[in-house]
Amino acid sequence: MAGQNTLTFTDATFDQDVINSDTPVLVDFWAEWCGPCRMMTPTIDALATDYEGRVKVGKLNVDENPGTAMRYQVRGIPMLLLFKGGKIVEQKVGAAPKTDVQKMLENHITVAP
Repeated sequence: MAGQNTLTFTDATFDQDVINSDTPVLVDFWAEWCGPCRMMTPTIDALATDYEGRVKVGKLNVDENPGTAMRYQVRGIPMLLLFKGGKIVEQKVGAAPKTDVQKMLENHITVAP
């Protein structure tokens, strides 16, 4: 359930893929049964393509990866966390329009290559 450029994050690889990343990382915490999460999928997939090479964009299924969800106190989904330098720099809970997520990303990325 991910687009071609959308990554899949897991408890096992989270630190390596997200915390230790040299580029900003947008993580979409979601679950299969969550309607608003499914509504966000096309937006997340589009952003993964639009920001390829500048931001890593991926999804973490909270049912399959409860450790990371607990670590970041995810209580409502969808929840978007933007990491930069291993720290959360922005967050958004609930379904959001693409333009809102783009603004979130634009505050933390460098000029397009």
